[in-house]
Amino acid sequence: MPDCIALIVAAGRGVRAAGRSESRPKQYRPLAGQAMLRRTIAAFLGHPAVDAVRVVFTEEDRALYDSAVSDLDLMPPVQGGATRRESVLLGLESLAADPPKFVLIHDAARPLVPARTIAAVRAALDHHAGAVPALAIPDTIKDVKAGHVRGTVSRDHLWRAQTPQGFRFADILAAHRTAASEMDANRFTDDAMIAEAEGLDVITVPGDEDNMKITTDADFARAERILLGQLPDVRTGQGFDVHGFGAPGTNSSIMLCGVAIPHPRPVIGHSDSDVGLHALTDAILGAIGEGDIGSHFPPSDERWRGAASHIFLAHAAELVKKRGGRIVHCDVTVLCEEPRVSPHREAMRKRIADILALPVDRVSVKATTTERLGFLGRAEGIGAQAVATVRLPAGA
Repeated sequence: MPDCIALIVAAGRGVRAAGRSESRPKQYRPLAGQAMLRRTIAAFLGHPAVDAVRVVFTEEDRALYDSAVSDLDLMPPVQGGATRRESVLLGLESLAADPPKFVLIHDAARPLVPARTIAAVRAALDHHAGAVPALAIPDTIKDVKAGHVRGTVSRDHLWRAQTPQGFRFADILAAHRTAASEMDANRFTDDAMIAEAEGLDVITVPGDEDNMKITTDADFARAERILLGQLPDVRTGQGFDVHGFGAPGTNSSIMLCGVAIPHPRPVIGHSDSDVGLHALTDAILGAIGEGDIGSHFPPSDERWRGAASHIFLAHAAELVKKRGGRIVHCDVTVLCEEPRVSPHREAMRKRIADILALPVDRVSVKATTTERLGFLGRAEGIGAQAVATVRLPAGA
């Protein structure tokens, strides 16, 4: 027996949210790049309080549904009814053969439900038959008829109910079955009202202002603003470095992307002149708006004469970490006629990955020539360019 299943109600048509050229039900409309239904499901899928997710939908929307939930690990959807109450009952009945202990019933049109709200509703069910997230009403409430104020209503005991509304499964299934037999069954506006009619103990847990029900185009716009504020800040930086070769001497290697490469001519520079790590350091610093390598490690400072360039790269990575961010991917392209890079590419990737504490598959090292053009083409030096992708917390 599963402990807790989330039932997402998505059988409605969402007419009020349809734009002039929008024919899809609102739950399938894109919200910040993803179908709203997918975002709603994602809030529950993988949540530690939820074992499985089932969607109540309309078969007429099968193609839209399949597109929205592709690759998600869901229970098979179930056909809904003509009203929300009927759809919920059909969803509950579909679970009755292998009933969960608890069920969370949630509107597909509330894609911004916080994880803490889901957790609070589920936790309340250990001691109560039902739980509803709710918000107090801060505004003065007026009794109005035909546009005229007739009086003021006390708001002392008035709360705005949200979803998910959680219940012990056996209790809410029985309550829904009873409600379905009533002549005025459609008077029930939510599942908590049905539970109340059966005398079940339903409590409130703190709701959230962002857990809005999306109904109109204005709601879509507000939800997108909220989502964009929650999304991580993804930035890209680029770097470039070049150094000339000196005369052949006693040096038998150069440093490139943190690896010693056999080469008869030294690279001229203040530090170890690793163009790959220098370019990548600048790319990371650029992504977070922290200047360039010279502003952190000035060549006029004798401390950095002959210094290993991994120190510079690790410093840039630490600045990202202090901002609460992380480096997502980096790509280095070495520009030279010599030495050959390909025999050392995997060692370079691993070295960069070690310095940045990244999986190797998030590091790319490539090499190309300038087709014998320019000073690089004449093998007078070596260059590198790099791109780094950094993810920072929203508002960082």
